[in-house]
Amino acid sequence: MEIKEIVSYFLNEETDILDISFRTIDDSDDVIRVDKIDFTIIEEYGFELINENFDYFEEDEDDDFEPEKIELDEDELIIFLNEYYLVNPEELPKPELF
Repeated sequence: MEIKEIVSYFLNEETDILDISFRTIDDSDDVIRVDKIDFTIIEEYGFELINENFDYFEEDEDDDFEPEKIELDEDELIIFLNEYYLVNPEELPKPELF
């Protein structure tokens, strides 16, 4: 099993939970796998996925301040997922129709 692509992700900063959708090389394009991973586990594996961006808020004269989406290094995320599911194969989510 190897991760082929990240479809989407969202890191909830309040709970430190990463919601992630992805496909493995064995999955067709009409399925997706969805998981929630505690971000502290990622850090325990030694991965630093957050792209450092010191401008957390974009300022526009016409708009209110909106926080930026936290961007993760998707290549490193794929490497982490491959390692995580290799060590914990029972945690690999079942494919769902997309």
